[in-house]
Amino acid sequence: MPTDDLVSLDLIRDLVRFDTTSRNSNLELIGYIRDYLAGLGIESTLILDETGRKASLYATVGPQDRGGILLSGHTDTVPVDGQDWTSDPFTLSRRGDRLYGRGTADMKSFVAIALAFAPAFAKSDLKIPIHYAFSYDEEIGCLGVRPLIAYLNTLPIRPRMAIIGEPTEMQVICAHKGKLATRCRVEGKSCHSSLAPRGVNAVEYAAEVVAYLRGMARRIAAEGPFDEGFDIPHTTIHTGVIRGGTVLNIVPSECEFDFEFRYLPEQNPDALLAEVKRFAHDVLEPQMKAVAPNAGFSWRELSSTPGLDVAPEDEVVTIAKALAGQNGQSKVAFATEASLFQKSGSIPAVVCGPGNIDQAHKPDEYIELSEVAKGEAFMRDLLDRITA
Repeated sequence: MPTDDLVSLDLIRDLVRFDTTSRNSNLELIGYIRDYLAGLGIESTLILDETGRKASLYATVGPQDRGGILLSGHTDTVPVDGQDWTSDPFTLSRRGDRLYGRGTADMKSFVAIALAFAPAFAKSDLKIPIHYAFSYDEEIGCLGVRPLIAYLNTLPIRPRMAIIGEPTEMQVICAHKGKLATRCRVEGKSCHSSLAPRGVNAVEYAAEVVAYLRGMARRIAAEGPFDEGFDIPHTTIHTGVIRGGTVLNIVPSECEFDFEFRYLPEQNPDALLAEVKRFAHDVLEPQMKAVAPNAGFSWRELSSTPGLDVAPEDEVVTIAKALAGQNGQSKVAFATEASLFQKSGSIPAVVCGPGNIDQAHKPDEYIELSEVAKGEAFMRDLLDRITA
């Protein structure tokens, strides 16, 4: 596929230079997009967060009296801290047939490609409108898309379908796993380690719950349920962070750990969480309270993103496959904003975008120029479809 006449390269370069790591404001990038669209006569609506430091953007090109096709992506990226980059992560670097920079794969290239076709959309006689939706804080729990969807739900006419441009190598994704992330806090009782039975070791009780989670993971891997459409065909359970204790000769009074369920769309994450809570409260807590009445467990949800499951015969799947030149559809393990559009906004959604998810979040993140070309071909076919 030719890569010498790509129209989105300048926009990819411009978007990469904004450090929109989730801990930072994304307003400068959003302002850039707003001004770019305004130069084409396209008005944008900004949906600010409660701090005023971040915003999502929504815009419509074409007729305003009917639902259209939503092109959506997130503007934030993961950090580069501690990663060994061979070039400036916020300066686009072309080496051979690859573009290097933070966000090139996940997912500023899709945003740039969609915007690169805004001039053509704006000057064409569109029979179906194109909507743009660009969010913030996807990487830390799909936070920014929620108020954006709430805004869409107030509109008299909303998008008819949504295409989320996460990197799938332009494969059409009709299903992905859900994610529930939780923090467990363990309150124990400290004492000198030589008197350990008089204390409640928060680290050790936390470890028992972590071990129980690991046992759940083994059971599910062996017994299912299974969906062979996923590369990992069952729900997974993962403990990623644990903190507790001060010095070895003090029984630790506090410990906390973070864990997640990546569950099949048809599974109930609340039931999974309830199982581990029953073990903690019914089995372990009585032992703890026998020594220290105030000891025990508490829980806090860190993030929750539902699973996606769109029927293969749905209009959005059919259209996306035609535009991407695909005969089939796939499923992926990673969560996206697509499920929130589907469930919270009642907007059928698929995931389809350029780049490979294997390159996301890594040092020297890159996208192949051939993937950019495929993304642009998708947009050209979309333009042909909505002007026919």
